[in-house]
Amino acid sequence: MGMFSSFLGGAAEAAGYRAMARQARGDKRAAKAGLASLEANRQQVINPYSNVSNLSSLAKDLTGNLSNPFANLSVSTAAADMQAEQTDIALANTLDTIRATGGGAGGATALAQAALQGKQGVSASIEQQEASNEKAKAQGQQTLEQLQNSESARVQGIQLSEGRRIQDAEISGKDYQFKAQERRDESNIKDFREQRNTASSREYSLNKGAVGAAASAIGSLPW
Repeated sequence: MGMFSSFLGGAAEAAGYRAMARQARGDKRAAKAGLASLEANRQQVINPYSNVSNLSSLAKDLTGNLSNPFANLSVSTAAADMQAEQTDIALANTLDTIRATGGGAGGATALAQAALQGKQGVSASIEQQEASNEKAKAQGQQTLEQLQNSESARVQGIQLSEGRRIQDAEISGKDYQFKAQERRDESNIKDFREQRNTASSREYSLNKGAVGAAASAIGSLPW
């Protein structure tokens, strides 16, 4: 009776080992399936620079906006014409006065020279004013063009700088996202491999225990 009890106890022990081994085998299969799925669906290797574009089109040649405002400065002849006209009138009036008063040639010459000098002074003043106005106009145009070109260059610099900043941010973002996902995948792969290896070792040990328990049970029978 004791021998049969030993046999039954050994058989029950072997059956328990086999049940646990089946469970371990199921765990191993689940870990292998999870590992295979994870490896099959890993993200593709990316190129974080794939969307980088050429920003050189934002830089424009501003030389076309440049001009020489002093190139077209004109020389006014209006003052000279006025001077000649006024001189002729002055001489005619002087001669008329001399004739009317019975004056001599010396007096006529003196009056004519005085009138001419007065008109020359007026003419010179007008010419200087016109020249000054033209110069001021040219200088103002030059200053305006310099300011416009400077502002255009500043805006282009901002556009180029901002374009580079955005592209660098996109590159860094893609790189960070890819590496973060890779770290997560590697961690999961490591876990699945450990689960598979642990389940495999456990299955082997339990099967070995089942064989040993079965052998012990058989050995307890009378032969």
